Amino acid sequence: MKFGMIDQENATSLQTIEKGKNELMRLDKFLTEMGLGTRSEVKKILKTKQITVNGEIVTKPETKVEPENDQISYKGEPVTYCEYEYYLFYKPAGCVTATEDQLHKTVMDYLTDTVRSDLFPVGRLDIDTEGLLLITNDGALAHDLLSPAKHVEKTYYAVIDGVVTEKDVNSFENGVDIGEEKLTKPGKLRILKSEPESEIELTITEGRFHQVKRMFEAVGKKVLYLKRISMGPLQLTDDLKPGEYRPLTKEEITALKTVNK
Repeated sequence: MKFGMIDQENATSLQTIEKGKNELMRLDKFLTEMGLGTRSEVKKILKTKQITVNGEIVTKPETKVEPENDQISYKGEPVTYCEYEYYLFYKPAGCVTATEDQLHKTVMDYLTDTVRSDLFPVGRLDIDTEGLLLITNDGALAHDLLSPAKHVEKTYYAVIDGVVTEKDVNSFENGVDIGEEKLTKPGKLRILKSEPESEIELTITEGRFHQVKRMFEAVGKKVLYLKRISMGPLQLTDDLKPGEYRPLTKEEITALKTVNK
């Protein structure tokens, strides 16, 4: 973990959103958020006199600092404030979309050099599903992206057991009965290969439980392999392999914040 030490090349990708130039924060809270440890661990570090604020040794956890203005260091290395982080993660099959789990490896276990300690996955992919997942600590953005009212498009590539036909395309366009009170919202089904083992791309704007699998079950077919390839303006590109991630660019962050507005 970087403990808040961000090089200048990545500073724009991490896209700090200013809170207010003079907003004060407890020192122990600042150090915890920047990944130095839990509150209790940070208090122990402070007692070792290895934390300085503007060149002065500080040992009191309740000391108030200005994250954007004060120069805070640990063992002589600057701890740079970063309010929000945004990462595009290629989720592999076999891990769960959660921050912690007692039985399975989580998507968060793959992120090893982040700054913030409060990151979380936006939405979820099933344990056997691969593909694009946004990791951030920006709760307001996550809420917008997941809100049904925003109609944020998510596109999946899938291998299907069964011959996918134009009849299925029409069914998905009209909404499918997956056993809930309401039909699914219209989905855009594109047939890449129509054979006993078909290949398709499906774009939907909802995130119901096992939705893609249930939509194909509703038309008598089964999903054999599923990968999310896009979410809003974000695209899963060939430069990432399963289990890898990268920070979003400044342009990608801006595009996410303005999607469907």
